[in-house]
Amino acid sequence: MAVVEGGREHGAALPVWVLYPSTGIASEQAFGPYAMSVAPDAPVVGEHLPVVMVSHGNNGSPLTHRDTALHLARAGFVVVMPEHLGNSRTDSAMAGTAAMLERRPQQARAVLDAVLSDDTLVPHLDATRIAMIGHSIGAYTALAMAGGRPSTTPFDQPVAASRVVPVTPDPRVRALVLLAPAAAWFIADGSLVHVRVPIFLRTGALDSVTPALHAAWIVRGATNAPLVELDVVPGAGHFSFQSPFPAAMVSPTFPPSQDPPGFDRRTYIATLNTEIERFLRRTLS
Repeated sequence: MAVVEGGREHGAALPVWVLYPSTGIASEQAFGPYAMSVAPDAPVVGEHLPVVMVSHGNNGSPLTHRDTALHLARAGFVVVMPEHLGNSRTDSAMAGTAAMLERRPQQARAVLDAVLSDDTLVPHLDATRIAMIGHSIGAYTALAMAGGRPSTTPFDQPVAASRVVPVTPDPRVRALVLLAPAAAWFIADGSLVHVRVPIFLRTGALDSVTPALHAAWIVRGATNAPLVELDVVPGAGHFSFQSPFPAAMVSPTFPPSQDPPGFDRRTYIATLNTEIERFLRRTLS
């Protein structure tokens, strides 16, 4: 595992965690309230490794997807996990704004630039095999990177007539994994016709934040995607696609730690990780 700086924005560094295959001896390391078994700064093992970027949800953290990231790194992927400035657990200054809709894809592109120019990582990477995983508004970010043309909604600040969000697609992104996607910015006709990459799409049957209608908008709009693999997961809620939270964080007052009654997040995440790995191996081959 390594920590790199994925560019700077208004003087602030964009922190990025990078997980990758290594023969280093792993030990449990604390990252705030979370823990991962990793070997910090151990040498990268392998060549032509595919790259997967994780874009976290609104005011969230990439470490809430640490189980998926670890699974993929152990399977031979390089996993890049930026913390979005202005829309993360430590900095929510731009949450809910039209500016954030512009900044998220910009940040994701800057992170890819940084990783693909890092002297330590570059000799091991395959820049032709890059995918994005996005949860909630992270799925918005992934779609915008892959060619989606979003428009603002009445809920974005400042409130104004709907306008096209100026985003620049990144042709380096070759596959998408969208989890509990937030897709209201892609309702307009033609907003997803330029998305021409395979899509792995999962939404929760009991998601009250971004219900299955959001996934339906993606399926309806991404008519030029060569593959859209959709599954509505029985019993899952909006946060059921994140890693289980540490016991100290589990509380009814903290919605991300909660699932609908009867849903086993830990078991499902293990299944999900295997499905994501298979999809990425197939589509990035």
